[in-house]
Amino acid sequence: MKIVVSREIETACPCFVGACVEAEVENSEYSQPLWDEIEMLSEDYRHRFNTVTIKDMPAIAATRQVYKMCGKDPSRYRPAAEALIRRVVQGKELYQRDTLVDLINLASMRFGYSIGGFDASKFVGDTLTLGIGRAGEPYEGIGRGQINIEGMPVYRDAQGGVGTPTSDHERTKIGLDTRHLLVLINGYDGNEQSVRENAEYILTLLRKYCNSSGGNYFIYK
Repeated sequence: MKIVVSREIETACPCFVGACVEAEVENSEYSQPLWDEIEMLSEDYRHRFNTVTIKDMPAIAATRQVYKMCGKDPSRYRPAAEALIRRVVQGKELYQRDTLVDLINLASMRFGYSIGGFDASKFVGDTLTLGIGRAGEPYEGIGRGQINIEGMPVYRDAQGGVGTPTSDHERTKIGLDTRHLLVLINGYDGNEQSVRENAEYILTLLRKYCNSSGGNYFIYK
């Protein structure tokens, strides 16, 4: 898959760096060892953060800032990593989906980046372009129905939007039958080392919990 960063995003966030992770995987309904890791991180975050201080995490602060630069209110349309960690520090349980989605949520919480996870077999074309949502652009968020993505960073394939930092699209969502996984890590903080570490962490989790052998990632800017 080819990833293109539009001039719109370059203008709003000149330091942007992303990572694209691809792997062949086996999904499952639930993994107790994975949830043990999620609970350990959640407990740590409940002691270290509150709903105000999580906004100071570099990756979250940078994502909120790019929302503002693009014309979106990040408190009304929270980036996914912030929403996950906010839920945890409020003492609420995370929603359990399936092993791949739960794994991506753990990786997002661990580094603070809003991460898109997709069934790569559902993309149209061989290129994803990161741009900014337009007024009236149709977009069906997973479990959310139609959402307003105007002024929000959005990845588009040849058919339309597939992923934003707030919600991925129903059309390309992961399912139990997903075999070809593609994950996009959005480093609006420009920290390439941290983005790489996040990508490598995801590959490690995939080997542990999704019977993935190999897998790879590349950096794009």
